[in-house]
Amino acid sequence: MPAGVQAEGVWCALKVAGPIPLSSVGILASIAAPLACADISLFVVSTFDTDYVLVRAEQLESAVTALSGAGHGVT
Repeated sequence: MPAGVQAEGVWCALKVAGPIPLSSVGILASIAAPLACADISLFVVSTFDTDYVLVRAEQLESAVTALSGAGHGVT
């Protein structure tokens, strides 16, 4: 990281299987809720075809556990 740049650690991206129709409702909520319950911060980047959920690298294993426990397949 260049000197003077404000940054907040390393994040890992989880790609949501897509494409996701724009008419779909609740997809991100079903991902965000179990992460919130596990006290895991997230950052979301959305594209036309899918979403990417970013979590802090040190919380990746806990995020995978929380999402799997909520019924999401994580590979």
